[in-house]
Amino acid sequence: MNVFRRAVTVAGVLAVLAAGGCGASAAESSASAGLDLTGAVTADESLRAMLPQAARDRGFVRMVTDASYAPMEHFAADGRTIIGFEPDLAAALGAVLGIKVEMVFGDFATALDEVRKGTYDGVFSSMTDTAAREKKADFVNYFSTGSAILVQRGNPQHITDLTGLCGQRVAVEAGTIQEDMLSRDQAKCGNRPMTLDAGRTGADALLRLRTGRTVALLIDYPPAVALVTDSLTDAYYELASDQQYEPGLYGIAVAKENTALRDALQAALTRLIRTGTYGELLQRWNLTSGGVTEATINGGD
Repeated sequence: MNVFRRAVTVAGVLAVLAAGGCGASAAESSASAGLDLTGAVTADESLRAMLPQAARDRGFVRMVTDASYAPMEHFAADGRTIIGFEPDLAAALGAVLGIKVEMVFGDFATALDEVRKGTYDGVFSSMTDTAAREKKADFVNYFSTGSAILVQRGNPQHITDLTGLCGQRVAVEAGTIQEDMLSRDQAKCGNRPMTLDAGRTGADALLRLRTGRTVALLIDYPPAVALVTDSLTDAYYELASDQQYEPGLYGIAVAKENTALRDALQAALTRLIRTGTYGELLQRWNLTSGGVTEATINGGD
């Protein structure tokens, strides 16, 4: 059994969102079978040598994530195992580097600060690479997407774009680009400003919409699509439109002084893209539209 197969089987990572769904039944069946890929993923000693000595010595790096953002990262039915595209990609990166890339649940809003303090080695949590964030960390870019407006099924307020959010109570996750985006858009609302209701996690923000405390949720496009196509949630939510606002690049964030880890992750991702493993993971999670063709560093605006 190669390193990648063993890592993913032990973690119980999902192979794919069945027909775009993320329900417990799909999670349980996939986790029990484990994940494997057509091509073997083996450690590359030349890439392992690029890692910081401390990471090589302990055999792992720890990445903080807000596991409430299916299909990117979320908790499995057991309530403990973090599954999704990003955990799968983390396992593949670890396999190439000959170490384990651990995903640890934590607060998104304080994640970069915790990395700067040394609590974690990086952030792997659907974090969009922006100029402001690049002042705190370096980013290894691995996915491209924008934001979408999610509303309750039936769209009772008939919202079709961002201007329709003026005068309304809107949910966002704290510390996200969506919170920044809507704060900037307040000027366009004149005397009918939005009331932003920020949840600590993505799940908290979604609950505000589900219970009617807000009329909409601004969220990344992939989890929005998952919610409106999953048989467990499609009766509750729909997209206000197909438009993606302010597309950008996700990145694995590492401390700016940790250039060795940054460069090792970029090299490992480059290999996964070149060998097709990255593409297979995108297909398994129905995310091919957001795939990138190269692993860039600090490619965000």
